[in-house]
Amino acid sequence: MRIKITQKIALAAIGIAMLCIATMVWVTTQNLKHGFIAYLNEVQAQELEEVRDLLVEEYRRQGNFDWLRHNRRAMRDLLERHSPQPESDRRTLPPPPMRRDDFAPPHLREERLSPPPREGRSDRPPPPLMQRLSIKDDRGHPIFGPPDPSPGIARLIVVDGRTVGTLSLLPLRQIDSATDRNFVRGQIRNLLWLAGVLVLLAALLAVGLARHLLRPIASLRNVTQRIALGHLDARSPIVNRDELGELAHHINEMAKALETHERQRRKMLADVSHELRTPLAVVRGELEALIDGIRQVDEKAIASLYAEVMRLNKMVDDLYQLALADAGDLHYQRQNIDLTQLLGEILNRYRSRVEAAGLRLTINFSQHVANVMADSGRITQVITNLLENSMRYTNAGGTIAASVQVKGRHIEMCIEDSAPGVPEGTHAKLFERLYRVDQARSRERGGSGLGLAICKVMVEAHGGDIQASPSSLGGVKIVVRLPKAGNAA
Repeated sequence: MRIKITQKIALAAIGIAMLCIATMVWVTTQNLKHGFIAYLNEVQAQELEEVRDLLVEEYRRQGNFDWLRHNRRAMRDLLERHSPQPESDRRTLPPPPMRRDDFAPPHLREERLSPPPREGRSDRPPPPLMQRLSIKDDRGHPIFGPPDPSPGIARLIVVDGRTVGTLSLLPLRQIDSATDRNFVRGQIRNLLWLAGVLVLLAALLAVGLARHLLRPIASLRNVTQRIALGHLDARSPIVNRDELGELAHHINEMAKALETHERQRRKMLADVSHELRTPLAVVRGELEALIDGIRQVDEKAIASLYAEVMRLNKMVDDLYQLALADAGDLHYQRQNIDLTQLLGEILNRYRSRVEAAGLRLTINFSQHVANVMADSGRITQVITNLLENSMRYTNAGGTIAASVQVKGRHIEMCIEDSAPGVPEGTHAKLFERLYRVDQARSRERGGSGLGLAICKVMVEAHGGDIQASPSSLGGVKIVVRLPKAGNAA
């Protein structure tokens, strides 16, 4: 039989509660016994003072302790004078039988005197203190009690300023009175009843608490089971604002991220297959036309096939780089480079192409040193992708502006262009893989939809960030922020 976690928690809580309560009862019982014995010792220590006063009075009257030397009867009488026997402890003796002379005149009755009690005998039990009392004279000779008593409570017997003896009382080690024992037993019995009630309450609270704590866990278990079966839309309700509620929030965020990634994966597979199908269909159509003789094998036909093959090759290369980045295998060789100098060299190489496309190139570089710790090859690829993107989607007669500014602990590189721009609210989507604002127009201009996604991966790998926003020139503004050399993470 499998024990559920609810039962385990309840049993553990009940076991801990029982152990704590049993320990508390045992400690309380021992403290009660020892405390009560200590209380009795304190009371009897006060009684010892009164017994000493009686011994002082009797010594003055007798002149010595000879009357007490080994005389238990005298000691009993003295203690009974100190603490007379209560009426409840006295034995009720039956009256003597009636005799014939009881009806005679008083002067003719026989004198019936009961014999005096024998020395050392009594019908009553000895007083409680008597068994533990010890008296010695001024020379240390025992007068009453054991000759060598154990250490206890001692009082000097002083008569008229002269010490005539020592009175000692052995401490009480255990409760010897039936009344006191009954009192302690009653208290222990009450403690046991209280412990039983506490155990029962602990069991009820443990079961209720276990169910309350595990209710969110049961919900989390059901949600994780559904996620494992592929239902990524499963969410767990957050009923508590504690660690379990935080765990439910994290599981919901995980499920949301998995759902987003799965949706992106499916979309990317569909987009990749679609993107590959188009150039392959073009290549296939042209090859069939060449084979059937519909089209002549000339330089123009070969150039068209070469362009489609290069487009396929570019897309495959981009997908390969993204796959390496996702797997963490895209390596970087960082070194201290001047971002202003690197951007200037690339712009000089692109100047003729920009002018051939009917565009104007403007440059605005900061006078401050703009050194960054980066892989020059990867940063060159980022700049090249951004320039190719601007040249491809900027109308003739437009402008491409490039700038480098030092802002605090970062270097900002900005490349923006003129019209046309992108619809409001789509700037953040430009960095998604295979995203295009206009599918047909983008494909016509040769874009694969992966360039900006690759830029985002490479910039973030350098500890920076890249953002897109509307440009004051009417197009799109791309800002790359990289940490200055010495501030890189």
